[in-house]
Amino acid sequence: MKAIIFAGGTGTRLWPLSRKKTPKQFDKLVGDKSTLQLAVERLRPDFEYKNIYISTNIAYEKTIREQLPLIPKDNIIMEPEKKDVGPAIALAVGVIHRQFPHEPIAILWSDHLVKQAALFRKILKLAGKYVKRAPDKIVFVSHKPRYASVNLGYVHFGKRIHEDQRISFYQFKGLKYRPDATTAKKFFRSGSYAWNLGYFVTTPKFIMKVFSQLAPNIYRNTVKILEHYGKPSYQAFLKKHYGQVEGISFDNAILENLDQKDAQVIVEDVGWSDIGAWEALKEALEAHPYENVIRGKVYLEHVRDSLIYNYEDKQLIVGIDLDETIVVNTKDVILIAKKNSVPKIKKLVEGFEGTENEKLI
Repeated sequence: MKAIIFAGGTGTRLWPLSRKKTPKQFDKLVGDKSTLQLAVERLRPDFEYKNIYISTNIAYEKTIREQLPLIPKDNIIMEPEKKDVGPAIALAVGVIHRQFPHEPIAILWSDHLVKQAALFRKILKLAGKYVKRAPDKIVFVSHKPRYASVNLGYVHFGKRIHEDQRISFYQFKGLKYRPDATTAKKFFRSGSYAWNLGYFVTTPKFIMKVFSQLAPNIYRNTVKILEHYGKPSYQAFLKKHYGQVEGISFDNAILENLDQKDAQVIVEDVGWSDIGAWEALKEALEAHPYENVIRGKVYLEHVRDSLIYNYEDKQLIVGIDLDETIVVNTKDVILIAKKNSVPKIKKLVEGFEGTENEKLI
């Protein structure tokens, strides 16, 4: 079984730590390892390094080789420019399809936390076992929702179809991306919707088939590029042709249009968190909702439900009488925001383009 970990995002909602040149998946947000390193670590030892692939932007090649020296060189699949996840998945899966068209493959992401790693590996292996028998299927690995999130997608699942080692496989009934608050509460109460993590297990042959049916422009362009794979002409051809298709998410291009009979759903609690924003990181690390989450030299009095991250060893952050506050101190920026204002960070940073603050993006 193979696994592809996608590590090409920029992570603006974790600014000022995450920037274009140093995206969030390479930062040490939890302990002394990056989330990319943690994503690889939780697959071990069930996945050998030769079976783990990394999909990324060519700008991050050096960083990935430094952080993951045991991943084979040829297992790092690089995009020459950012074109969203649809074309990226087509390219990465297409590369593996050349050698292993029928082997189960897991699609994973580099900027998440999964606390129940052993259960997570068990689920991936059982999904792979099923896909080995049914290579024209896709299995969504989804999560029991902890609350009515409006920032995540949802998988609608139906009756239980079968069970393997106490892991249930359910009927797939569709996807809904980022519902409004009322709909999210309805989904949460219904018991028939799970968080869509973007994790799934299938075969390269099936993915390439659905691309040919549902996103033919991306499929044709990818096939044309991969005719040069392994040849001296590959990098130049990739750079010239990769950006010739529309940038579109994999959800929009493929998953939302997938025939329901082609998919099944696993719904479990693996202790998953999306730490793509500061308030989400706090929720993932806190022991209880009102606990402070701190890093570095920090001294607090009468502070509640806050995240204080200090990356400067020569400075002390002192906080007094703060509630629901985010403070992040880096070498050139100090971010101070209310926890519920974190979604505004992305738009603020985008506004730096063309100004004297553009160098901080």
